Amino acid sequence: MDQITIYGIHAILEALRNDKPIEKVWLLKGIKNPQFDTLIRALNERHVSFSFVPTERLQKFASKTHQGAVARIAPVQTHALEPLIENTLSKTTTPLFVILDGITDARNFGAILRTAAATGVDGVIIPQSGSAPINGDTIKTSAGAIFKVPIARVAHLKDALQLLQAYDIATVGITEKATALVYDEDFKQGIALVMGAEDKGISKGLFNLLQTHAKLPMHSDIDSLNVSVACAVVLYEVVRQRLS
Repeated sequence: MDQITIYGIHAILEALRNDKPIEKVWLLKGIKNPQFDTLIRALNERHVSFSFVPTERLQKFASKTHQGAVARIAPVQTHALEPLIENTLSKTTTPLFVILDGITDARNFGAILRTAAATGVDGVIIPQSGSAPINGDTIKTSAGAIFKVPIARVAHLKDALQLLQAYDIATVGITEKATALVYDEDFKQGIALVMGAEDKGISKGLFNLLQTHAKLPMHSDIDSLNVSVACAVVLYEVVRQRLS
């Protein structure tokens, strides 16, 4: 897999803090601010090569908002699912996984990863095809959380569901087609939450394999929330229940 171009001071700092291999960093000439100084110190401490370049050169690497800092890093490594489950169960009896079905927008993916890190998710499971890429947009939107939450990439989500169920991890689909509310579900047990795309929802084949379904209450004619927002609401309901 090719290297990933990431942009933004925070994204690069998070890559450094999580010991991700960085090939090179390009910094905009003339910038002077505390965050920039922090990044330069971190690069020097870790002996990472960097150079100062004019705006025109930097735009060749990233046409997006880069805060004057662009880097190339090694691809983000994904995990095999079964070892991830077994490793998680060796640490906790109430694992928490998130399965993403048909989530193709990198920014939504990144936002979900950010919430997943904040709420202690043990792993995010995505399919090998039909999923958002792990790229610079994902990394920037995740605010570095992509380096903190294990990502498992599987050939078929149906097989992932069956494997989780074999380990007594309950599978819960978050869908407007449900009758029960998420607030009535028992999230204190080991669970895997399944989130579908906003336009299509959870695919039919996957929907039928789920052990239970739940929805968020909607008090207007809005059909659905943005998937990253919905995922955040449900994950914090898991946190609320587990803290009570």
